[in-house]
Amino acid sequence: MNNTLTKILLLLAAVAIIAGCGEGKKKEQKKQPVIYRGLYSFGPEAKTFKDYISGHEYWVIDSSAKLELSYSQLNFEKPYTPVYVEIEGSKIKSGKDAQDAGIDSTIIVKKLVKITKEIPPGVASKWSGRAKAESTKR
Repeated sequence: MNNTLTKILLLLAAVAIIAGCGEGKKKEQKKQPVIYRGLYSFGPEAKTFKDYISGHEYWVIDSSAKLELSYSQLNFEKPYTPVYVEIEGSKIKSGKDAQDAGIDSTIIVKKLVKITKEIPPGVASKWSGRAKAESTKR
């Protein structure tokens, strides 16, 4: 009898442990994606994104395979022409190449939400103000 009770308790403990591990995965799966809004530019040597809210500049890795394609379909005459984008992604620490360029973080793009040549007025004025401030620092 005692041996059977021990087996039942061990089985219940194992089930509880397994169920507890599954809860962590469910919480991770329910984690809301981060949407970033700002200016993206693309060229032969760099792909960068400037966040509208923070002003921080990021290196870009396009795991969605949609961002670079959509940018190239806009048919710009010159590389690095900025466009307004909304992207879903995650941030990581940049590799050596990006750090050498002065960019410490990288955004891995998982989904392109929006891309447009038309930069919204709030974004445009915020960036033109930053550009003026940066030019007076130099």
